[in-house]
Amino acid sequence: MVNAVQGATVVVTGAGGGIGAALARRFAAEGARVVVNDLDADKAKAVADDIGATAVPGDASQIVEEARTALGGTIDVYCANAGVGSGGDPFAEELWERAWDVNVMAHVRAARALLPEWVERGSGRFVSTVSAAGLLTMIGAAPYSVTKHGALAFAEWLSLTYRHHGVKVHAICPQGVRTDMLTSAGSAGSLVLAPTAIEPEDVADALIEGIESDRFLILPHPEVAEYYRARAAEPERWLAGMNRLQQKWEGADR
Repeated sequence: MVNAVQGATVVVTGAGGGIGAALARRFAAEGARVVVNDLDADKAKAVADDIGATAVPGDASQIVEEARTALGGTIDVYCANAGVGSGGDPFAEELWERAWDVNVMAHVRAARALLPEWVERGSGRFVSTVSAAGLLTMIGAAPYSVTKHGALAFAEWLSLTYRHHGVKVHAICPQGVRTDMLTSAGSAGSLVLAPTAIEPEDVADALIEGIESDRFLILPHPEVAEYYRARAAEPERWLAGMNRLQQKWEGADR
């Protein structure tokens, strides 16, 4: 099988740890030239130094031009991986604003900067780290769930709009992954996500396999496909089941 990313120039945002660091490491191992982005400059540099990559710290929404320069003028693969979870008051507007900005608008801004070059040359690859919450819904996390639905919808729109221009899009939708975000999900994460949680490296493996087979939807947890089908085919039954899970969480959390 031909290595689709060997020699490619790759940007991974939110790559100071977790899924992003695993993606950056795997791309480097596959022979790509990688830019590691993270808000935490020290974490970005540590990962970059470890894999022979270049660190470009800062806001993921604003680093496309700097990353392009660092990679010699072009970006072949852009991994919109940076994201934020949400807990607390589900109606707190500041949580909605932050989740919308990071989980959706950062993808929009990156695509706006990348697409003119990609369309002109007839190639480019946009990878969106979404979540199973973007296909389903996560209890206790309204801003996260809704904005991940938005991230998936934007990835779908990119794919259907630009695929005939040579632009390929991949949406990664894992359930629980053993990262700081899972820890910060608290008791809801422990109840729903922790029992089947996988390692970040498993997500990276799934992405590379998805790229090689040219699949849009990448499910590191294959069972998510069945949940997604059930949600579409029998929404009332699915909602009732999720409500039972919500009640179980409320009973355990109080």
